Amino acid sequence: MDAAIAVRRLRKQFGGRVVLDDLEFSVRRGEVFALLGPNGAGKTTTISILTTLQLPDAGDARVAGFDVATHPRDVQQRIALTGQAAAVDDVLTGAENLTMLGRLSGLRPRAARERSAELLERFDLTAAASRSVGTYSGGMRRRLDLALSLVVTPQVLFLDEPTTGLDTRSRRELWDVIRTLAAGGTTVFLTTQYLEEADQLADRVAVLHGGRIVASGTPSELKSRVGSEVVELRGPAGDLLREIPTDGTVRGLRSALDALDADGDEGIVGLRRPTLDDVFLALTDDPAPIPERSTP
Repeated sequence: MDAAIAVRRLRKQFGGRVVLDDLEFSVRRGEVFALLGPNGAGKTTTISILTTLQLPDAGDARVAGFDVATHPRDVQQRIALTGQAAAVDDVLTGAENLTMLGRLSGLRPRAARERSAELLERFDLTAAASRSVGTYSGGMRRRLDLALSLVVTPQVLFLDEPTTGLDTRSRRELWDVIRTLAAGGTTVFLTTQYLEEADQLADRVAVLHGGRIVASGTPSELKSRVGSEVVELRGPAGDLLREIPTDGTVRGLRSALDALDADGDEGIVGLRRPTLDDVFLALTDDPAPIPERSTP
């Protein structure tokens, strides 16, 4: 496998607390890979190590073919990172932010200006190019932040909860940008607290729990492991009263309905397919991992 990221037996602890415990996974070149996990699970720590901001206590990790501990400069030259907060200068305009970073990245003045204009157009910020970033909306700031990370096109782009705090429209606009980057060949490593986001964007998803990857696969593969369908019982106001996983068969559906009847439950019955929310809860609420299924 041609890996853009390869992690083997990675370990990290803070003050005696083990955050990453023999962590292992790999990311293929050109794919969108989403790392999910509860708050404090170690997602940001993982990104910090992969982007050379922290050193692991043990194990090794390679990004774009280079060891993050022994060749950090080689890694840094091939990656970009967008963190949880927009790293922009509020006083400068959008164009000035991009041009300045272009110059710092080694571009000549004219090339930096041209790259700035190109990215402003790509991220739908041309109309706001001469405005101070302090006047930008949250969605505009996040788009500018992502544009800054692409002044020099990276081989691997790390996005640590990039849409946190954005409204629905801005979040979906940023999804379109990420899809475009992936289509252009950039490997995208994504952490997010929005499971729908991972479902929409990721080629593969891994769930981090207890310092280790407890499940990985395509969104469809992971959802298939927690049952084909879920029978829901909702009250008159639409509030969820009860849900029963089924195996997707007629017999499984009848069994779920019989269970509702036996308990005397009343309400409106509906059927839905599992979501990544179901996968996440099954994996992080119960220490026993959900069963693996072979891929056809």
